[in-house]
Amino acid sequence: MATSCRQRPALQSDSSEQNRFMEKLMAKIFRFYDEQSLTDVTFKVSNPTAHVPAHRLILAAASPYFENLFKGNKGNKPIIEINDIDSDIFERLITFCYTGQALITVTNVGAMLKAAIRLQLDDAITRCVEYLMAHIDEYTLHDAYMLERETRCEILKEKIFEYEIQNFMEISQSDEFLNFDVEKLQRILESDNLNITREEVAFEAIKRWFNYDVAAREKQLPLLIACLRLTQFDADFLLTHIQPLPGCELLAFKAISWISKPEARTKINMRFTEPRGVSAANCNEKTLLVVCSEETEINPKVLQYNKAEGKWQEYASIKYDHYGCRTILKDDNILFIGGNKNGAPSNIVRSWNIRSKTWQNLPAMKQARWRHCVVELDGKIYAIGGREGKINLTEDRAMSSVERYTTSDGWEFVSSLIVGRFDVSAVTFNGKIYTLGGYDTVFNNLKSVECYNPDLNTWTFCADMTECHYYPGTAAHNGHIYVVGDCFRSRAVERYDPQQDTWSKICSLEVGFGCKACVSLDNKLWTIGGTSKSGDKSCVSVYDEENDRWGQKGSSPETDIRSCVVVPVALLTSNE
Repeated sequence: MATSCRQRPALQSDSSEQNRFMEKLMAKIFRFYDEQSLTDVTFKVSNPTAHVPAHRLILAAASPYFENLFKGNKGNKPIIEINDIDSDIFERLITFCYTGQALITVTNVGAMLKAAIRLQLDDAITRCVEYLMAHIDEYTLHDAYMLERETRCEILKEKIFEYEIQNFMEISQSDEFLNFDVEKLQRILESDNLNITREEVAFEAIKRWFNYDVAAREKQLPLLIACLRLTQFDADFLLTHIQPLPGCELLAFKAISWISKPEARTKINMRFTEPRGVSAANCNEKTLLVVCSEETEINPKVLQYNKAEGKWQEYASIKYDHYGCRTILKDDNILFIGGNKNGAPSNIVRSWNIRSKTWQNLPAMKQARWRHCVVELDGKIYAIGGREGKINLTEDRAMSSVERYTTSDGWEFVSSLIVGRFDVSAVTFNGKIYTLGGYDTVFNNLKSVECYNPDLNTWTFCADMTECHYYPGTAAHNGHIYVVGDCFRSRAVERYDPQQDTWSKICSLEVGFGCKACVSLDNKLWTIGGTSKSGDKSCVSVYDEENDRWGQKGSSPETDIRSCVVVPVALLTSNE
């Protein structure tokens, strides 16, 4: 009795032999097709009229359309008419059934996709969609939308959605965006992988869509606002921009409550409380890392900031027996430079790896110093000024010396400050170092600013600040240098324009009396630390440059902040 053809042959143990067999078989089949040999069906296709011979078995295996066609009455005919597909497109797709390949171009991809859908050639559909999206700039997004509406192709719909997520900032400015239906826009805004630099981008897109047809879209607006990560905004933004929107009052209230009352969050029903997830744009998401200890305490703590909750959590507790040291981020390490031990200044330099939480000794500075400042410029670490004597002794004075560290040469002196100073702050901007404020040898609080040019190895005076600042928070941000408060008293904030060499005051901190750190993060200016005048509140604040005011982002750590650095979130989670 003959072996049933329904039985599958056993797979050969040698896959390379099987591959060679299949290659020979398919080459033979395609040669039959190319030579029009042993064909058993012919298609008559129009525009222009053409006859396309083929093999029923091959087409039936490639497509359920052909399988059903040949099993039906119409399929018994030697010539079958196809009237709704152009002959060139049809022949290309018949070739695809044999080879898995077809010549797709920008001009024919639309027709190819429609025909592939008609003939139920799933692999050809996928190839057409992939080609179209890879050439979207030539095909145009407008035409892709029209093709998707015409074909209702789910694969194309999903690929366009992925494109919208990845290119949202560009698409939200297009005319097509204004005509998105609310369901489509809602799905986009809900995506955890929406490719935006900050949540305000999504908010501005919603406003643009809403303003295009206010009367028709007023009831739909709350659905879209609820898709935002509202806890990423500060309270002022929520009050100013979200609460006034029709139907969004409760959303704003919930978000403000979430931000200001962490203890009540389990009772607040919100759709989204975490920031958007990792995507191509935000895979480099960054956050704050602070080193906390009192000025005269040793063994500091390192805390990390959760932007979604506006809260701090302990990342590590460090054993370090110097106080009054200064820290700086270098690659994946925090460098602890100088400080005071047992009442005497030190020149020690140690590196603490954020990933492994391990220590490494680095070459010591040439001169012991404490209450100095440190910055990095062009990969080099600078230690600037400080105090050089023991506490409460007459030889303790402000230092003017500056030294620079490179891995190749270690520490070496460079040109000294014009005025010796300690508890000074420093920042780098446009290839130069700016030192700001501090105390001089006789404890005068300083307004003066000096600028170091590494190419000339010289310090020059810049315009004085409008106020004296003692160990202030400083940051370079959006083309300016900001000085925020000081170590104990001031809430004043000043902004320096390096091009004009001028200082101007901006809105003072509402809460932040004695602010300790200032950084640029997510294209915004942040201040960390300090308390209210009554001393009962400390916070993280973010500057709203457009409206010249500060908004609160959450509470500060209870302990005193010695320094703050901006680090990739991935750096803090990679060793978990």
